[in-house]
Amino acid sequence: MSQTAHTQTNAALHQAHSEVSGNEFLAFTLGKEEYGIDILKVQEIRGYEPVTRIANSPEFIKGVVNLRGIIVPIVDMRIKFNLGEPVYDQFTVVIILNIAGRVMGMVVDSVSDVTTLSPEQIKAAPEMGTTFDTDYLIGLGTLDERMLILVDIDKLMSSAEMGLIEEAAA
Repeated sequence: MSQTAHTQTNAALHQAHSEVSGNEFLAFTLGKEEYGIDILKVQEIRGYEPVTRIANSPEFIKGVVNLRGIIVPIVDMRIKFNLGEPVYDQFTVVIILNIAGRVMGMVVDSVSDVTTLSPEQIKAAPEMGTTFDTDYLIGLGTLDERMLILVDIDKLMSSAEMGLIEEAAA
C-alpha cells in the first residue's frame, strides 16, 4: 500500500470513527420527557448541591458552584424549558458540560443511560409551536419504545438568551 493510500485509509477510518462516536447520547429526564445530548460534551455527572445565587441573573440560571477551583454557572433546564416547578431530590443531577472551552452545568431530574443511535434512528424534529425552540433540536431519536428529544447543547448553551458564552456587544 502506498503512503498516500495508507494516509487516506487512516483518514477514512478516523472519519468513520468520529461519526460513530458522535452518535452516542447521554439520556436524561425532565418531567415526563426523555432528552439526549452528545456524550462528547459531557465532562462529568454530579449530584445536585446548593448553588450560590448571583443577583440579577435570569431565573433559569440557578447560580454558580466552585468545581475544583473553577466557577461554574448552573442552568436549571426545567425552568429554562417551562416544565413546571423544579423539585430537588436524591435523583436530581447536574451534568457538567464543556462547550466552546467553557465549563457549565445543567440541572436535570435524572440521568438514565448512554445510548448509541444510528443515523437511521434519528428523525428530523417536526416544526411545531412548542415552548422548546426547534432551533436547538437535532431531532428525535427512536429506540424501540423510547423516544429521545435530541438537544443541540452547543447551540442552546451558546445562544444569546443564555448569556453564558461571551459574544460581541451589539
